[in-house]
Amino acid sequence: MAVSTRQLDRSASRAAGRGRLLWTGLFAVAFGYLEAAVVVYLRALYYPDGFALPLRALPAEMLRIELGRELATLVMLAAVAVLSGRRLGERFGYFLFLFGLWDIVYYIGLWITLDWPASLLDWDILFLLPLPWLGPVIAPLLIAANMVGIGIAILWLYRQGGRLRLPALSWLLGIAATAILLYSFMRDTGATLHQRAPEPYAYGWLAAGLALYGIAYAIARLASRREAP
Repeated sequence: MAVSTRQLDRSASRAAGRGRLLWTGLFAVAFGYLEAAVVVYLRALYYPDGFALPLRALPAEMLRIELGRELATLVMLAAVAVLSGRRLGERFGYFLFLFGLWDIVYYIGLWITLDWPASLLDWDILFLLPLPWLGPVIAPLLIAANMVGIGIAILWLYRQGGRLRLPALSWLLGIAATAILLYSFMRDTGATLHQRAPEPYAYGWLAAGLALYGIAYAIARLASRREAP
């Protein structure tokens, strides 16, 4: 009888987990489209002749508002992730899933509404905090797809009764990957600050960062498998 009760509890937990994943996914999709809609309005107001680098700078007041909006976006994604998971590792998985899906839907929304980008190699200003990030659209999309995949893998680990463990090596590789990718986007921030064409994007840095993320997760997954209850 005790075994049956445990099985029922585990089945109920898995069903609840699938429901949370569905609702967080719907939130990410809706939020991604909302983000795209805001950018459509911004471009209509400030770039009616088209969006291409180098860009004319936003007015100072609008730039402050935009920085606040980006910060609020991160807080909202993090808040939903915290509410969705019960353990720190599970919340981290939800955050990766949410952020990645939100970013993918954002570009899909722009493509549907503005027919932009015309190519995945078109350049975009990806983020403004703490400095402008520049890069071709394919770069954030690949990173976002990587985040969705790793996020789902982490959540699946918890559904199976495991728990994410992050050895020191995983932390070091993850930090190195993040630094590499941030450098690839911000190494020519002056192109935005001074309204000039950016230098060619360094795809090698993108590949290196994604590879390090994959290795960091593989190491963490092996450690989690050994220590899973």
